[in-house]
Amino acid sequence: MKQKTLSTNGFETYRKPTRKAEFLARMEKLVPWEEFCKVIEPFYPKAGNGRPPVGLERILRMYFIANWFNLSDVACEDALYDIEAFRDFCEFDLGNERIPDATTLMNFRHLLEQNDLGSAMFAKVGALLFANGMKLSGGTIVDATIIAAPSSTKNADKARDPEMHQTKKGNQWHFGMKVHIGVDSKTGLAHSATVTAANVHDSQELPNLLHGKETRLYGDSAYTGQKEILKQVAPKARDFTNKRASRSTPLTDADKETNRRKSQVRAKVEHPFRPLKSIYGFAKARYRGLMKNANRAFAMLALINLDKWGLPLTGQVRPA
Repeated sequence: MKQKTLSTNGFETYRKPTRKAEFLARMEKLVPWEEFCKVIEPFYPKAGNGRPPVGLERILRMYFIANWFNLSDVACEDALYDIEAFRDFCEFDLGNERIPDATTLMNFRHLLEQNDLGSAMFAKVGALLFANGMKLSGGTIVDATIIAAPSSTKNADKARDPEMHQTKKGNQWHFGMKVHIGVDSKTGLAHSATVTAANVHDSQELPNLLHGKETRLYGDSAYTGQKEILKQVAPKARDFTNKRASRSTPLTDADKETNRRKSQVRAKVEHPFRPLKSIYGFAKARYRGLMKNANRAFAMLALINLDKWGLPLTGQVRPA
């Protein structure tokens, strides 16, 4: 057997930062740890009789790793034993302590879910960004994306998740939930979000996605015909949603060109959805029930906003 070198003790000759390590180093600077801990601390267990709780910031870091890398509670525990970059980020030293087990992480996740703390972190990020110079323009883009859920009934209950529902998009049926977001038309910042079952029509969540000071509303054809709601929630907003064709009145060439120009603005609403679903793996619901998955969606949208717009929170200026 070949004898191992001192590289196992940190004296590596050939070493370079991995993409995981570089990503975590960036998020280390961007995430407002102290502010997040202040949001969670009133609900977090206090030291007393029995085993003392894991430090709040460290278990929060573990929770974020599970979400960034789409890991289950058990897989996250195993990954922390396997991957040094994860341990460094969470400040765990295997020479002196164990990694918190999957049950500890699960209990922390349930604590966030039961107290709606994912939504609170999303709101906190928005407040911090606005306090540090971020401004909303007059335009809001609204859209929704479907998060698939298992439709199989091969489980202990012999039934699908009762809080998820099916919807038809094009000629295909989907079963699951929807994440609805309102995005600033200039910056692409997601300033509002809701989570519903998939059978809720996109337009029904429109009042919850507007901040009220809009001068323009952009959306696809699912949001047409909402002028009365727009008048109540954002009375100064003009309707720039895409025009919809019907069997009796097809779109003219002028209508199609107008829709194309509007869609060039609407494209910004897809920017938060891409990391949420394609990079962080939230294209499928991991948990059963809306509350658990909604908490994850809000927490991830908060981190996506930080990743894109959080530089001012570190004292740096975002390049123009």
